[in-house]
Amino acid sequence: MTDTKRDRLLDCAASLFREHGFRATGIDRILAASGCAKMTLYNHFRSKEDLILACVERVDERWREGIVARLEARAPTPRERLLAVFDLASELIADETFCGCFFVRAASEFRDPTDPVREVAAANKRRFVDYLSGLAEEAGARQPEILAKSLAMLLEGALAYAHVTGDCEAPALARRNAELLLAHHEV
Repeated sequence: MTDTKRDRLLDCAASLFREHGFRATGIDRILAASGCAKMTLYNHFRSKEDLILACVERVDERWREGIVARLEARAPTPRERLLAVFDLASELIADETFCGCFFVRAASEFRDPTDPVREVAAANKRRFVDYLSGLAEEAGARQPEILAKSLAMLLEGALAYAHVTGDCEAPALARRNAELLLAHHEV
């Protein structure tokens, strides 16, 4: 059975962290947004750092499940899924709540490579490259790992550029460049 108060705390915290940052978002703000009491928070999490870590882990898990499900529903072949990633990015940045990549924000605020929050953010990026690499291999790419890293960097750049400049066309341009990469890797 899901603990709805814990879920509410995590959902509210994720939204606030995404919009305002991890360090800038105080416990009182999270409690006000969630409607939970301070005692409820500390019954579930020993500290703000524990809440942040649980939140980043949860967003990572939901993000991974969501991206795979959406790509599989949208694109029937591995090649098409590699390109559909950029279509999903276009939808993401068109959403008025888009505030850049949650994991990039986490990594920028938790700079120590041994910090658990930073480790979750880094693992998210590595798992995404692994997923793309698997698709690239299924699609018959030569050097699937290199193709996967190249596509991931292209996507990250498009998301960052769109976030900073407001240019909603960035993922579409990145998709066109991804098509060139696929051709180069014989996909």
